[in-house]
Amino acid sequence: MCITVIGLIVGVAGVGLALVQVPDENKAATSQNNVYLWADGKVMARDGETNRQNIKISEIPKSMQNAAISAENASFRTDSGVDPMGILRALVNMAKGGDTQGGSTITQQYVKNAMLSQEQTITRKFKELFISIKVGSTMDKPSILQGYLNTSYFGRGAYGIQAAAQAYFGKNASQLKPDEGAFLASLLKGANLYDPAGGTGPGATPEQNIQRAKARWSWILDREVANHLMSKAERATYTKFPMPKAPKPVASKGGQIGYLIDVAKKYVLRKANISEALFDKGGYTIQTTFDEKKTNELAAAVQKVDKHYIDPTKRPDKDKYVQFGGASVVPGDGKIVALYGGNGYDKGHFSNNADTYGVPVGSTWKPFVLAAAMKYGTVAHSGVPVSPDSKYNGDDHLKVKNADGSIVLKKDNSPFYQVNESNYPWGYITLRKAMEQSVNTPYVQLGMDVGMDKVRDMAQAAGISPGSFDKNLNPSFALGTSTPSAIRMADAYGTFAASGTSVEPYSVTKVMSQGEDVPGFDKPKPQQAMEANIANNITDVLKNVIENGTATTAKKLGMPAAGKTGTTDENKSAWFVGYTKQLSTAISMFREDAQNPRQLSMNGVGGFDSIHGGALPTEVWTQYMLQAMQGVTPQDFPAATPIGQVQNEQGMPSPTPTPTPSATPSATPSGTPSQSASPTNTPSATPTKSCSPWDFHCKQNGGNGGTTGGGPGGGTGGTSPTPDPTSGGNTGGGIFGGPTGG
Repeated sequence: MCITVIGLIVGVAGVGLALVQVPDENKAATSQNNVYLWADGKVMARDGETNRQNIKISEIPKSMQNAAISAENASFRTDSGVDPMGILRALVNMAKGGDTQGGSTITQQYVKNAMLSQEQTITRKFKELFISIKVGSTMDKPSILQGYLNTSYFGRGAYGIQAAAQAYFGKNASQLKPDEGAFLASLLKGANLYDPAGGTGPGATPEQNIQRAKARWSWILDREVANHLMSKAERATYTKFPMPKAPKPVASKGGQIGYLIDVAKKYVLRKANISEALFDKGGYTIQTTFDEKKTNELAAAVQKVDKHYIDPTKRPDKDKYVQFGGASVVPGDGKIVALYGGNGYDKGHFSNNADTYGVPVGSTWKPFVLAAAMKYGTVAHSGVPVSPDSKYNGDDHLKVKNADGSIVLKKDNSPFYQVNESNYPWGYITLRKAMEQSVNTPYVQLGMDVGMDKVRDMAQAAGISPGSFDKNLNPSFALGTSTPSAIRMADAYGTFAASGTSVEPYSVTKVMSQGEDVPGFDKPKPQQAMEANIANNITDVLKNVIENGTATTAKKLGMPAAGKTGTTDENKSAWFVGYTKQLSTAISMFREDAQNPRQLSMNGVGGFDSIHGGALPTEVWTQYMLQAMQGVTPQDFPAATPIGQVQNEQGMPSPTPTPTPSATPSATPSGTPSQSASPTNTPSATPTKSCSPWDFHCKQNGGNGGTTGGGPGGGTGGTSPTPDPTSGGNTGGGIFGGPTGG
C-alpha cells in the first residue's frame, strides 16, 4: 500500500509537471509608473496607478540581494525552488482553518506575486508548487531574484525595490548601503508591522514597529554573517539602526505638477522612438529641467496678483474666467526652468496655459518687426539695414501702404486704415520711441516696407514655432495676430538676451528604462539666429520700454532688464515678455471659459476699463523675477553699436529750417508740422488732470494690439495711451506701488 501511494503521488506529480504551463507575468505585477524628477534629481511626480519601477538585477546592490536571501530563503542559490515541508505546513494550517502563512521560498513568492492571484486556497497552493518547480528548472537564479525584488510589496504604496528605496531613503536602489538593505529586507515580512512610521491596527504603533524593525534588522545582519554573505568585521560596523525618512504623500498632478508632466511627456514622445501606448505602460524615469523653487515662485506671483485684483464674487460678469500663463527659459541654453499652466489639474483646469497656442501676443511681436528691418532693410532702400532711429508717422488712423507705395485696400476696395489706442498726434517719431510707447502705426507700415514674410522668417529664426503663425500676412501681422505659447515667447526673447543665439526650448535631459539611457535626449544645439549686433540693438531698444515706456513697474527688479508689453483687439489678451541676461520670462493673461473655449474681452476686469500688458502681466513678471533673481549677480547686456541707416518713412516732410528773424512774420503755415522731439508723458494737445498716461489705475480706455485673422479687412487697435482723467480708478500703485503701463 505504501509503495502504491508513493507511486500514485509520483505519477500525479509527473502528470502535473508535464501539463503545467508557466504563465506570463500578470499585468498587475508588471504595471509600473513613470517617475519624473526635478532638475536637482528629487522626485517630482509619479504618473501611473502602481508605484513601481522595475530594474535589472545589476542595479540592485549585492548587499541588498544577500539581505533578502538571508531574511527569506537562505538556500535560495542552491535549492530547487520549492520547500516541500513549508508547503505541507501551509496545507495543514489551511485544513485546520489556521494561519495560511507557510515558509515559501523566494521562487514561490515570485510565482505568487507575478503569475498567480493572492488568494489563500489549496488550489492556488498546488498551482504555486508545480509552477515554482518548473520556474526553478527553467529560469536562472538572478532572473528569479530580480523578479522577486521587483514585485514584492514594501509598504508606503511602494512595489519593488526601486520604489521602496525612494519611499524610505529618498535614493535609487543602486545607492542603498548594506544596513539600509537589511532594513528593507525586514519589510518583506510585513511592512504594516515593521515600518517605523507605524501601520494600521492596535499592534502597529510607531513605537512597537520600531522595536520590531530594529530586532529583525539586527537578526538579518547576523544571518548574513552566518550564511557567509558578510564578514564579522563588516557586521560590527553596523550598530546604528538606519532610521528611514518620514513618509511623504505620493506626488500627484496637483498644482503645477500636471502641467510640468504634460510638457515633459510631449517632449519625450517627440524626441524618442517611443509610442504613447508603450510610454504609458510605465517604467521610465524622466529627468526634467524644471526648478522646483522657481516653479513655486512663479505660481506664488500669479496667485498674489490674482488675489489682489481679481474677484469673481464681486464682478462675476467681468472677473470670471480670468486666466494666466507663464514660462521661464534660460537664454542661450533653452532650458525651461519654470511654468505656470493654470489653476491646477486638481481644480479641473486641464489645458496648459504655458504651452498652448491660441492667445494672440499683440505688441510683443513688434521686436521681430524691428529685427527684420535691421536684417533685411526695406524694399524702397534696396535692403539696406534700418536704424532704430528712423522716423515713421505715429499719428492715428493712417492709410497703410504697400512696399511699392500703393494703398492697401480692403475687400470692398476702400483704404485700409491703421489705428492706435488713442488719437494723440505723435507725428513722426523714431522707431525706438514708437517701441517704447507701443505706438502701432509706425510698426504696421514698417512691416509692410520690409515684407511680412521677412517678419515671419525673423520670428521663426528667433524661436517661434511655425504652427503658431497667423497665415494671413496682412498689415495686422505686425501687431501680433500670431498665437505662440508662453514657452516659445520666452525662448524667442531669450535669443535677444543671448545676442542672437537661439536654442530650441527643452524640458528633459535624460530618460532611463530598465537601467539604460533612452537615446534622443542630447542637449539641443545653439544656432546663430541673427547677427549679435541686431539682437543687442533690440535689447537696447527694449530696455527703454522698462525705463521710460509701457512697463515701468519692471524697474523695481533693480537690475538690467528689457522687455515688451502687448495687448490685443477688444482687450482679449495682455502680455509681458521680459528678460535679464540670465532668465527670460513670458506672462500672458486672458479670459476664456474652458467649457466654451473662446476668448472674452477683459474690459472691466479688476475694476479697470481695460487691462494692458504693462499692468497685471508686468506685475506678475516683476513679482516673480524679484524672487527668481535673488542671489544672482546682475549682468549688463552687451553694448549695442549703431546699426543700419536712418531711413525715414516715405513722405515724411523735411525738417523745418530754423527761421531767420524778420520784421514781418510769415503768414504762410509751413505745412504738416514735424514732431522730431519725443512727446512728453503729458501731451500738450490733450488735457490731463492728475494721472499719467501710463498709469493703468486711471483706467484708460482699451489698447489693442491687432485683429485676429482675415485678410486686409479693417483697422487694428493699439497700445499707445490715452489718459482718462474722469474715470477715477484705484490708487496706491498696485502691489508694488507706482504707475504701471499699457
